[in-house]
Amino acid sequence: MTESVASRRIAGILREEILAGKLTPGTRLHQDEIAARLGSSRLPVREALRILENDGLAKTTPNRGARVPALTLEDVNVYYRMRERLEPLTLAESLPHLTDEQVEAMQRIQEEIESQDDVNRFLVLDREFHLTSYAGCPSEHLLDTTVRLWNATQHYRRAFMQLDGGNRAAIVNAEHRLLLDAVRRRDAEDAERYLTGHIRRTRVELTRHPELFERD
Repeated sequence: MTESVASRRIAGILREEILAGKLTPGTRLHQDEIAARLGSSRLPVREALRILENDGLAKTTPNRGARVPALTLEDVNVYYRMRERLEPLTLAESLPHLTDEQVEAMQRIQEEIESQDDVNRFLVLDREFHLTSYAGCPSEHLLDTTVRLWNATQHYRRAFMQLDGGNRAAIVNAEHRLLLDAVRRRDAEDAERYLTGHIRRTRVELTRHPELFERD
C-alpha cells in the first residue's frame, strides 16, 4: 500500500467518524493516536488530515495540532447564508444534466427517509438525497464548495434534528417532496425557491439555540 493510498484510507475512516458524530466538534485529532488505532505510520495520517482540512472536516492550528472544527453561532449563520445562495445555483446547474435514473434514486431515498425515524440514518439519507440532486452540476469547483459547506455544518444539522425530531421530520419530508417534484419537472425556478426556503428554515431554527455552539 503506497502512502497516498494509505492516507486516502485513513481520511475516509476519519471522514465517516466525523460525519457520523463519533468525533464531535472540538475533538483533538492526535496523529500518534490515530496512527496506532488505524495501524499506520504518522506520515499518511498527516496527509489524511490535510485531505480532511480541504474537505472542511478538520482544522490545524500552529502549535495546537488538528481538531474537528467547532463553530460559533455566527459561523454557522454565515455558512447557512452561503448555502442559501450557493446551493440553489448548484441545483439549477445540475438539473439539465440529471438522468431519469438519478431522479428515481432521489425518489427511493425519500421513501426510505419517510419509512424510518433514526436521526443518524436520516442524516445519511438526507445528504444522499441532496447530493444526488447536485450530481449533474458540470462545475467541479461549484460542487466541491457545496460539499465542503455540507461537511462543515453536518454536526449542527444533527443537533437541529435532535431538538424536536418528530415534528421537524414531517416538515422536512414535505419540503423534500416539493423539491423532488420540481426536480422531476426540471423546473429550476421552483427548485431554487423550495431549496432556499428549506435551507433558510434550518438556519433560522438553529439561531434560536445558541447553546449548541462554541462561544466566541
